[in-house]
Amino acid sequence: MQAIEREAPRLHLYPSPMADALRERAAEAYPVRPSQVMAGNGSDELLAIVLRACIEPGDAAAWAVPTYSLYSTLAETVGARAVEVAGEDGRIPRALAEADARVTFLCTPNSPTGRSLPLDDIAAFSRAASGVVVVDEAYIDFGGKSALSILGDHPNMVVTRTFSKSFSLAGLRLGLLFGHEDLLAELAKVKDSYNVSRLAIAAGAAALEDRAWMSSNVARIRATRTRVTAALRRAGFGVEDSAANFLWVDCSAAGGGKAAYEKLRTGGVLVRWFSAPALEHGIRVSIGTDAQMDRFLEILGLG
Repeated sequence: MQAIEREAPRLHLYPSPMADALRERAAEAYPVRPSQVMAGNGSDELLAIVLRACIEPGDAAAWAVPTYSLYSTLAETVGARAVEVAGEDGRIPRALAEADARVTFLCTPNSPTGRSLPLDDIAAFSRAASGVVVVDEAYIDFGGKSALSILGDHPNMVVTRTFSKSFSLAGLRLGLLFGHEDLLAELAKVKDSYNVSRLAIAAGAAALEDRAWMSSNVARIRATRTRVTAALRRAGFGVEDSAANFLWVDCSAAGGGKAAYEKLRTGGVLVRWFSAPALEHGIRVSIGTDAQMDRFLEILGLG
């Protein structure tokens, strides 16, 4: 908030087109150079930029399902041929490599399951891929190993991050993309001129300087995640081991995902229910404050 207040008097000036101050802070925070960083209006815009730069109508874009539902929407907007393959338990399915896509999305930890991918699998997949591999690490601060550590070995890999989750800045709309300088230079050609505001640049740079606060925030969420997981399992719910800031809860023994969703909604608690056949038996539950999660458990009859 202090950084935003300091920047507010300069709003009559355009921001830096490449968000230079933020890129410099990101290079200090992560093992990259400023030229390996691109900022975006949320990581969603960065995903869209990759597709816009790499896909001609009819080219394949691929991902394993279930995963982040926006991939299919973004692919459709550029005329990509969507290749969806059945996901495996925390692994990259062989069929994804066989898709030979121009762009492949790997979400780790994955949504809505919360499972993370082994770093060796990501490295092997990227070595074999002929197209661009997008490692979507929106939830990585909550668990799993980051592909940033192997980024230098894979010129066809980009890693996306967001300030919406672990930094608790969803309303700021700010994301980062990391990759090889040559690849980022091409992506920049299709980026909007001033896609990140002066306030977002200032706030993002300040957030990266205060990663200790973010880490303490993550620690609280992980502790609550562990407590709620144990309570649900004791009550007979199936709960995936999650590396994210949410839980995937199998509600088959409690009437199914839709019934649990409606019961919680009636009690004033909103969770995600998906109507897809592979997911309709469960719900995705974001980890809130301890008081919020106590209310969640109480409505389910576990309080």
